[in-house]
Amino acid sequence: MLQLSVQHCSLSMVICIQLIMLPFGTDANEKHLDDILSYIDEHQDEFVQNLKEWMAVPSDSSDPERRSEVTRMMNITAERIKTLGANVEIVDMGFEKLYDGRSIPFPPAILAELEKDPAKATVCFYGHVDVQPASKEDGWKTDPYNMTEINGNLYGRGATDNKGPVLAWIHALETHKSLKQDIPVNLKFIIEGVEEIGSPGLADLIAGHLQFFSDVDYIVISDNVWLSKKPALTYGTRGNAYFFVEVESGQKDLHSGTFGGIIHEAMRDLVYILANLVDSSGHIVIPGIYDDVAPLTEEENKLYEDIEFDLEEHKNSSGVDTFLYKTKEEILQHLWRQPSLTIHGIEGAFSGTGTKTVIPSKVIGKFSIRQVPNMRIPEVEKQVTKHIEDVFARLHSPNKLKVYLTIGAVPWVANIDDLQYKAAKNAVTKVFGVIPDMIRDGSTIPLAKTFHDLTQKSVMMLPIGGADDGEHSQNEKISRSNYIQGTKLFASYFHELSKLHKDLIDAKQLKN
Repeated sequence: MLQLSVQHCSLSMVICIQLIMLPFGTDANEKHLDDILSYIDEHQDEFVQNLKEWMAVPSDSSDPERRSEVTRMMNITAERIKTLGANVEIVDMGFEKLYDGRSIPFPPAILAELEKDPAKATVCFYGHVDVQPASKEDGWKTDPYNMTEINGNLYGRGATDNKGPVLAWIHALETHKSLKQDIPVNLKFIIEGVEEIGSPGLADLIAGHLQFFSDVDYIVISDNVWLSKKPALTYGTRGNAYFFVEVESGQKDLHSGTFGGIIHEAMRDLVYILANLVDSSGHIVIPGIYDDVAPLTEEENKLYEDIEFDLEEHKNSSGVDTFLYKTKEEILQHLWRQPSLTIHGIEGAFSGTGTKTVIPSKVIGKFSIRQVPNMRIPEVEKQVTKHIEDVFARLHSPNKLKVYLTIGAVPWVANIDDLQYKAAKNAVTKVFGVIPDMIRDGSTIPLAKTFHDLTQKSVMMLPIGGADDGEHSQNEKISRSNYIQGTKLFASYFHELSKLHKDLIDAKQLKN
């Protein structure tokens, strides 16, 4: 009897402990996360000041004269990640050969690792800290490298693309450290400084460091923006094929009064070529360019129905009066799943103020084609080159023509049923109180597909920038709210992913 009573009491105690401890643990985890979110709110001025300091570095990767600034920005980032306690490797990326024959060093890349607990999920974050060109003379209302806060918006180059999101990730981790709380996932970083010029060499870096990715479960990119004021998760991007078309008529520029009307002018040839790439409706006239575009499925078509998208607001934020299409579905599909061709500029032509009666001897037209699944870079390059050569032949011009591809970034589409998309949805719902839209992005994140193809890992894009942030444009900004709430989102994502990943592992163990 005594033995039976003791056994009964022990069993009762075990049952009681289980009933008490399980909800307590859940409540404790929620309390820890609430403390983290509160800390982020309380330290937001500090986080904004950190961003101001980063944005003061003019890390324009397209300007060879500012290459040292990009390298300085990479070193600043590496030191910041080291303060988390991470192991940081600075990877030499070799040299870039410029068109004038010079060679300059690429900025280094960063590979870093924080925590290595086999019981936790491992997340690899990709970001970049180089920026697009910017100057006050381009039409900025403020100095692009002196962050200015106006009406709750943080203006400056790199605010949303991509220094703000990179710092938000770091701040989310720093908050855990400051509160002496366990980070619920293992973190790895891959940070580069040449994303804005097409990420040259980074695919080779990934391929050469596959061991670094061997224990990675999920890859996250935070380098794009929402479609509207509503939070969104991005599951696809367009690619980018960037072309130069060079026409040369002679060895030096000439006076239009002396030679105008008696020579084949390079500029005239180039303008004719550029005018025969796309029509006034936006339709690309290059034969065969649409042949490989993936067909629209019924499942994908349904996703467009619930997406929040205000046509008038989009017009206002873009500063244009009219779009080529009238319905939400037409516009989004042409932004996300149809190719587009944009003419960007002409190098070698007179573009200064005043007048200059010159006939340029060599001009280079620059245009790009935003590609979509299942378009292929080599096929697009062949189609473009043949079309331009055919158009040029109609001119019967003796001038020299060259067509060359300078950037070839492929499109990417992810599986929205992946576990980390579910975790991100839960995190957005907790922080913002809404279910996010599932969207694609019309711009290009060169490595999204490369990451997936080379590592075979789940890749997700988790943006915090607003639709009106103006990345690549004058007056780029990120709102203080998005920056701080985005930091909370990343912290919440760690916790939500940890829970779902544990459930997945437990389910697999039960099956075995």
